[in-house]
Amino acid sequence: GPGQRRLNGTQTSGREYRNLSDVQFSMDRTNSVDIPLRDATKLRADVFLPTTGKPRAVTSTDGLVCTDADTQAAPVLVSFSCYPRQVQDLGAPLGFIEAGASDYFVPRGYAHVIVNARGTGGSPGTFGLGDEQERRDVYDVVEWVAAQSWCDGQVGGMGISYFAIAQLFAAVQRPPHLKAIFPFATLDDLYDAVWHRGVLNSGFFSGWMPAVGVMAGIPDKTWHSNGVALVRRTLNTPKVHGEMSHVNGEAASKVLHELRTHYAEEPFGRLWQESAVEHPTHDAWWDQRSVRAELGNVDIPVYLGCQWDNVPMHLPSSFPVWHGLAHNPNVRMTFLAEGGLMWPWETMHEEALAWNDHWLKGRDTGIMDGPPIRYVIPGTDEWRTADNWPPADSNLIGYALRADGTLSPAEGGPGSSSYLYFPADSGRPRNANPPDLPDRLTWVSEASTEPLDIVGDIELELDATITALDTAWVAVLSDLAPDGTVAHVTAGWLRAQLRAVDEASSRPGRPVLPLREPVIVPVGKAVHYRIPMVPNARRIAPGHKLQLVIASADEGKDGPTVLGFTHTP
Repeated sequence: GPGQRRLNGTQTSGREYRNLSDVQFSMDRTNSVDIPLRDATKLRADVFLPTTGKPRAVTSTDGLVCTDADTQAAPVLVSFSCYPRQVQDLGAPLGFIEAGASDYFVPRGYAHVIVNARGTGGSPGTFGLGDEQERRDVYDVVEWVAAQSWCDGQVGGMGISYFAIAQLFAAVQRPPHLKAIFPFATLDDLYDAVWHRGVLNSGFFSGWMPAVGVMAGIPDKTWHSNGVALVRRTLNTPKVHGEMSHVNGEAASKVLHELRTHYAEEPFGRLWQESAVEHPTHDAWWDQRSVRAELGNVDIPVYLGCQWDNVPMHLPSSFPVWHGLAHNPNVRMTFLAEGGLMWPWETMHEEALAWNDHWLKGRDTGIMDGPPIRYVIPGTDEWRTADNWPPADSNLIGYALRADGTLSPAEGGPGSSSYLYFPADSGRPRNANPPDLPDRLTWVSEASTEPLDIVGDIELELDATITALDTAWVAVLSDLAPDGTVAHVTAGWLRAQLRAVDEASSRPGRPVLPLREPVIVPVGKAVHYRIPMVPNARRIAPGHKLQLVIASADEGKDGPTVLGFTHTP
């Protein structure tokens, strides 16, 4: 709008909206507001209020937001996470700047409250990584916000990733004043971020947890220093900001491994060890960090979605949350093509405005018109719709892994293929001759003669024999262009000892969940594995081929990975 800066990334699901709130207000910012909780702990928040007066930024000294007479009661959007609230407007393309653009929503008549979890960003207490205490804290924040004079009693949620997880934490507890949430790119079970069906997602988690610890130890005065202010001004200039549209914040998480700054062992080192070492299966420790079993409690409107290439992090959770909310008529879900989700997060803001205007302001915006699922198939620019997932017009088609290396609907003759994987620390003699076998197997289909649209659920069934007591299965499905360019579509992972499935919970065409207890793999005997691959969509253009790679590891320069996320083999 007039006088507003440009937002990067996709902003709508292709709908045309009406009656959207326009820019009418200035924005007051009050830093370091104390929010009291039921146990007398006070979390720190930055509060952004719409005002018709001159905009200002102040720091609270008494725990109360300083307001002018021209500040009006408004709906409030709550953003809660372990990421530093002080720099959510920094403008950097990093995966922790995800609270949403205050300067978009506040001038349009919303208050925005960005809160730090216990033990982070100046909030006292001990960070618990989504434990039961953190859930109670989110509930208390929602109800405290609703009681403030600058809130009209309507509270919503805002933000992606950890901010989206916190919205689900709140929703399953049903705080009375939480009216709608927008948990785009969420997780309903934190186990799925750390362990991919028993395979450690170390490329992400072993950088993420120390980074959270480092950021938690940075004092307010550093975040509010002149140097950070200069960076903010630079990153938010139109030219520099526009260049950020080419950076994927999730993929950039790989740089976290390069951090060498000290962080506190308690709780961050402890939480890493508990997550990555002591609890490799979904036990009671992870149960309290999952809301999947409680989604039936959610009866407020929920807006889900992700981008298709977010395979190793947030995309997988969209589908169990959708099915867990099947009882709720006010759920919408949108999937974006690659590059649709931008960091700093300001994607889908017009969509979020239409959503919040409808549910928090009572405006008829058109957000609920049409089927509840909207998606783009990568390789096209066409928005499609569906009433459920997978789409009713999709057909499950089997492709055989033929012994000749062909991926084909025709089974072909019997046979087998073998590969040999040596972990880096296997003890194999350094002067040993190169092995006769490859370190992975590849199957390629015939070139497509017509456009082939893959839309729906994908599962790999594998009969395999191993010579170890356990292994990791890593499977990546790709689009192979005539010039040899490989575009990864999706992936699946499985620890061999977690292959057992609960048949009672499985449905035709749906991925199945592993049992909690490992089952010994009989060495040298054929075992049947069912490996869910992350549901996805892709148009395979004429002349292109499908490629499937199976390996036991994905580290290294040319490892089979999506977005560069690697696992501990």
